[in-house]
Amino acid sequence: MLALWDLQKTLPTCGALLIAALAVGGCSSQFADLTPADAQPHVREPGTYLPVHDLPPDRDQAIIPPEQRARIEAELAAARDRQAVAAKDAK
Repeated sequence: MLALWDLQKTLPTCGALLIAALAVGGCSSQFADLTPADAQPHVREPGTYLPVHDLPPDRDQAIIPPEQRARIEAELAAARDRQAVAAKDAK
């Protein structure tokens, strides 16, 4: 009898808390749109998309020559090997 009475009290309370949480959660998008008074106004244009088809400007510098690229890759490989040896010795 006591367990049934507790269930009858807690079930409406839990339901009320759930409904309140859903109601407050529905307002969160409106709260997110609020800005401080000193913030710069931003224009909201619905339907504008990022310029995905715009290409970056051409580079002023030339591409890395193959010799320099091979030298850089060799230096990186040597550094990787040194770190592997140092990590192996540390264990």
